[in-house]
Amino acid sequence: MSKAADMDELEPELPLNQISTLWTVVSQARGSSSPVVEDAQRKLIERYGRAIHRYLLGALRDPEAADELFQEFALRFVRGDLSGVDRGRGRFRDFIKGVLFHLIADHHRRRRRIQSIPDGAPEPEAPAADIHQQERDFLQNWREELLKRAWGALADIERRTGKAFYSALHLRANHPQLRSAEMAEQLSAQLGRAISAAGLRQTLHRARERFVDLLVVEVVHSLSEPTAEKLEQELIDLGLSGYCQQALARYRGGAASRP
Repeated sequence: MSKAADMDELEPELPLNQISTLWTVVSQARGSSSPVVEDAQRKLIERYGRAIHRYLLGALRDPEAADELFQEFALRFVRGDLSGVDRGRGRFRDFIKGVLFHLIADHHRRRRRIQSIPDGAPEPEAPAADIHQQERDFLQNWREELLKRAWGALADIERRTGKAFYSALHLRANHPQLRSAEMAEQLSAQLGRAISAAGLRQTLHRARERFVDLLVVEVVHSLSEPTAEKLEQELIDLGLSGYCQQALARYRGGAASRP
């Protein structure tokens, strides 16, 4: 395995202050243009683009309109329009959520104008229940995307190392009722090599640890100043805290061990 691959796999075990966050680069740029900033912007769009588009599609129920607003969002973002950033909160999802809510509101206002609302008539405000539902939908999409990225990163580790972390954990997630011996038999057939029940249990234990580490790293990437306290609060807000307590403790310990 290459040294680069080793470092990639070990990244989740680094202390918080050693994990590079793409959001930090972009939030500090404030519209400036450089290869570093442009690369960070591109990676952020790649990282969260699916969640953004999926949310727009669910909110608008119109694939063409969702595509149009997604392109508009990407254009504004790459252009460096970061006026909505709240550095006090430091969460990339807050910035994205604010921009998307404004884009959707503008879209609905344009539609109402096309439908010939009389001149001078007040714009109807979105009902509070709709706003709350938008908040819930956005948070759910964001959470699902973080989980998908963690699964994808676990699959990458398996491809690089040959350790059956993804295969074992995915099998357990899809078939929680199977006993260890049954799972080991299925996994052996799937991978084409013999795996004992004891070996499966050990692999599952390590896979769970790796998965939650990867999930926490995904959350860290979205914070401008990822202290342990801010990370814990974000995990609580996302409904992921219960899964990640041991990973959070590892990060706290790693940060505390540094001079």
